[in-house]
Amino acid sequence: MNTFANQVVWITGASSGIGEAVAVALAQAGAKLVLSARRIDELQRVAARTGLSDSDLLILPMDVTQTDGLSTLVDQVKVRFGRIDCLFLNAGITQRSTVADASLADYHRLMDVNFFGVVALTKAVLPVMLAQGSGHFVVTSSVAGKLGTKQRSGYCASKHALHGFFDALRAETAEAGLFVTIICPGYIDTPISLHALGAGGQLHGKLDANQQKGMNPAEFARQWMRAVLRRKEEVYIGGLETYGIYLKRFLPGVLSRIIRNRPGE
Repeated sequence: MNTFANQVVWITGASSGIGEAVAVALAQAGAKLVLSARRIDELQRVAARTGLSDSDLLILPMDVTQTDGLSTLVDQVKVRFGRIDCLFLNAGITQRSTVADASLADYHRLMDVNFFGVVALTKAVLPVMLAQGSGHFVVTSSVAGKLGTKQRSGYCASKHALHGFFDALRAETAEAGLFVTIICPGYIDTPISLHALGAGGQLHGKLDANQQKGMNPAEFARQWMRAVLRRKEEVYIGGLETYGIYLKRFLPGVLSRIIRNRPGE
């Protein structure tokens, strides 16, 4: 694939932040979009921003943790567009609580949204792409999917799990003409921390300073599109924080000291 023109791209977590920015950029590049998230009013707002006509856009509200009805949603996309060229698995939640304070229910919630919901939708769409003989899974991991840091133990675990699953899927489906790209964002200027799980499942309810200083979502979307068009297997998008991935690989002791001495958010 060397262009997004007329490509059918399904985006989860499309109602704000990264998902919204990618949706707008893809619309400008000529893609047909399926926009999914829980908040239909926000999906309608994003749909209006794309400027796409009804024939080129489908609003498909969904909760990724409600996996029983996924086949019905896939059928709706097939009826509207006949195919699914790219599935951008972007829905997710983060965390702001220590291991001592986090409940087992918090960990279940993080895994249900960030891992099991992603796996379920992937498995629902996979037969469509196999039948087509083409398709591209793009999944939002995180820098935290490559290392661990304070107050994000469950979030890190859920993102680490994505790498194992999608690396395996890539190996299994390469000969069938399918591609997998894992995106690892650093700090992107989005409201994700507002809805982070705090201790006892309470919402964090505030924007983190590092997040507010992060990369503009439109620039993230530009780099996202370039990586997907080039069929990159894994890409890191952000600022200096992405160098933590290389420290983890080559100087893990240095990274451990940095993380230990850094205050939690």
